[in-house]
Amino acid sequence: MENLLHIHLLTSTIFSILFVVLGNETFLSPLNSTYIKQAKEKFMSLDPSKISDPPMPSYTFTLYNRDVLEKSKFKDYDSLLTSRLARCHARASYLSSFFEDDNNIKEGANLTWQDDAQGGKIREKVPKTTGTYYANGEYVASFLLGSDEVRSFLLIDSGSDLVWWQCGPCEANKCYKQNQPLYDSTTSKTFRKVDCIRRGSSCMIEDPTLRCDQNSRECRYNFTYTDGSRTKGFLADDVITFVLDQRPVRVTFGCGKDQIGERNFTGTYSGIAGLGRRVNSLKVGGYSLPSQFGASLFSMCLPSFYSRKGSTISFHKTPWPRATSAKLLPNYRYPTLHFVNLYKVFINDKAVPVKPSWWRFKRDMSGGVVLDTGTTFTRFPNDFYVIFRYCIGAEVRDIPMVEGPIGPFDTCYKEDPNGRNLYFPVVKLYFGSEDPRTMLLLAQKRVVVHFRGHYCLAFLGWNSDVSLLGNNQLQGVGLTFDTLASTLSFDIDACD
Repeated sequence: MENLLHIHLLTSTIFSILFVVLGNETFLSPLNSTYIKQAKEKFMSLDPSKISDPPMPSYTFTLYNRDVLEKSKFKDYDSLLTSRLARCHARASYLSSFFEDDNNIKEGANLTWQDDAQGGKIREKVPKTTGTYYANGEYVASFLLGSDEVRSFLLIDSGSDLVWWQCGPCEANKCYKQNQPLYDSTTSKTFRKVDCIRRGSSCMIEDPTLRCDQNSRECRYNFTYTDGSRTKGFLADDVITFVLDQRPVRVTFGCGKDQIGERNFTGTYSGIAGLGRRVNSLKVGGYSLPSQFGASLFSMCLPSFYSRKGSTISFHKTPWPRATSAKLLPNYRYPTLHFVNLYKVFINDKAVPVKPSWWRFKRDMSGGVVLDTGTTFTRFPNDFYVIFRYCIGAEVRDIPMVEGPIGPFDTCYKEDPNGRNLYFPVVKLYFGSEDPRTMLLLAQKRVVVHFRGHYCLAFLGWNSDVSLLGNNQLQGVGLTFDTLASTLSFDIDACD
């Protein structure tokens, strides 16, 4: 009898520990509309001019939610969120057309043959490089540029592979107005142009956005974005300085001399820093920050939507234990994108009924799951999303559903008029296998978003066979990209 009592007490203790560890996120952190409204008001009251960066060691930068710098343009948080939703839709439209265009192999297209995973031969379209890109992202990092150490914010984009910023002196009306001081190459003692004759390997002439001007010896670039905006200039070198150890690190960047289309570019940032997946060949990913820093490992934590403080992005190291990991999968058609090996999706403890093979690449390497920090809300192919949405609804308890969509969201619930705490189902993403070490637990604020007085499912469907894992699901999560080990690790609540 005494042994049975000990077993009972031990079982109860283990259950209590699990309840605290898992329940802290799942059950003990409800959504409360009063608290959320207060958090929104505090966020909107922040004065961005008083933001200061803590001293950072080498290869570490301060990372901010872009809305921290742009919120003054909006009357309230819902207006700001509406603008973010428009950016999310624009990015999804661009990516959808990008994947769709690449799937349409026309007669006469440049084709090669490549070994597949089983050793057979498959027909491959040579990875395309177009002259059209997408400019928007959701996070900015703070940099000290040139010998003058000009503080500048660069938009972070995990899906692109070039670093560029506005580079004075600009011709009249050729640079958009930015909130920070303009970097001026003529005052930086460490600035130098890339000589495309002497340093031909640094000017990728097979890329149609780059060309070597034989007269000026400049490596000219011309990037056009989906809304008609563009940046033009030439490749150059200069240093980025890290305050804590005063170490300057030289990078190659696009010296932007001609930027038009202020509908796309905003004064809150001076340019864009690509974090595209590091690839050994200079022909792919050669100008992204991970490639230039020689970093096969980098980590960042995405601040939550209501966060009023900065986080960090670091290269060569990570401050987190890397508790949960996914595999980074190579895809020769989109080599700079970060594909992960999603295996199963659970709602609470019930699996969404699709086979694990549903998430794999097809023989032509289409499909799969991409982590994209520039996408706000995770998007699933419509066929899966319909099932996913139904499974979520079946697990919601005692929360009235709204008839019809709210903005872009087709599944929304009413907040409690008395401010009662609400609990929504958790979403579990398993990578590679059904194992606690491969499971990313998404709960409450990562499952629903508070919008116009409602709680809406923070996932969307779209007409593509590629899934996008967006930053709403990753807010506050420490991300560690290890391209040497081909892993992406997740650490919940690492930075908030």
